[in-house]
Amino acid sequence: MKLGAHMSTSGGVWKALERGQSIGCEAVQIFVKSNMRWMGSAHSPKDVTLFGDGCKTGKFACVFGHTGYLINLGSPPGSNRDNSIKSLIQEIEFATALDLPFLVMHPGAHLGHGEEKAIERIVAALDEVFSVTKKSRVRIALENTAGQGSCLGHRFEHLAEIFSRVKKPERLAVCIDTCHLFAAGFDIRTRKGWDATMKQIDNMIGLKQVVAFHLNDSKTDLGSRVDRHAHIGEGKIGLEGFRAAVNDARFKKHPACLETPKSDDLHEDVKNLGVLRKLRKE
Repeated sequence: MKLGAHMSTSGGVWKALERGQSIGCEAVQIFVKSNMRWMGSAHSPKDVTLFGDGCKTGKFACVFGHTGYLINLGSPPGSNRDNSIKSLIQEIEFATALDLPFLVMHPGAHLGHGEEKAIERIVAALDEVFSVTKKSRVRIALENTAGQGSCLGHRFEHLAEIFSRVKKPERLAVCIDTCHLFAAGFDIRTRKGWDATMKQIDNMIGLKQVVAFHLNDSKTDLGSRVDRHAHIGEGKIGLEGFRAAVNDARFKKHPACLETPKSDDLHEDVKNLGVLRKLRKE
């Protein structure tokens, strides 16, 4: 795997690349706008140029985005659904300008309306978004979830059904989060468990659809359905699970980013990346 981390764009979108380069990231994940606002301002031509230059000088294997946390395509008709669709369209436009290959997105939550109805709404919303952004090559990488609350995506069947029902499945991909896998009940603490989980993904969706990973340990127990990220090797998954992940030859060129707690000086990222690199060498 090509190891990296989510980086702040504070001070300019290109600053994320400088931060990533400063700690030796091979991959970087960013938000293309504020993750807690529906809409944002487009990046200036100067910012876009600086970002493009940073991608080249940083020699990153991959730089990709993550959508804002307000977006819920599973919402029932109303302002939240309308804003979710508008927000996602804008984020795809911003990602297109930055030449990002994909945006990671949580599938959505049913909010008490049931999984089937939510999947129906997610598919309809994606069809609308892809129709409006049909000139864009940016894909939406659906992220597996811990299954907290009414969130969908903790079962691979959810993702598979979305793939099977959208009109443009080529605009979809998958991002796998290790903490979410574990919290959802997939025991990836050993190589055997990791391989068994990857086999399920392959059978349900196809490993060819997996374009990225989030490498996070879990503060909560197996099957807890609670999403709490921990530093690598300091959570319930442990080092053996991450050794299996980073040394899986099927994902040798895949970007794998940390989303673990950190300070402005990034020393936690440095430590976590050091642990992962050591495991990868082994």
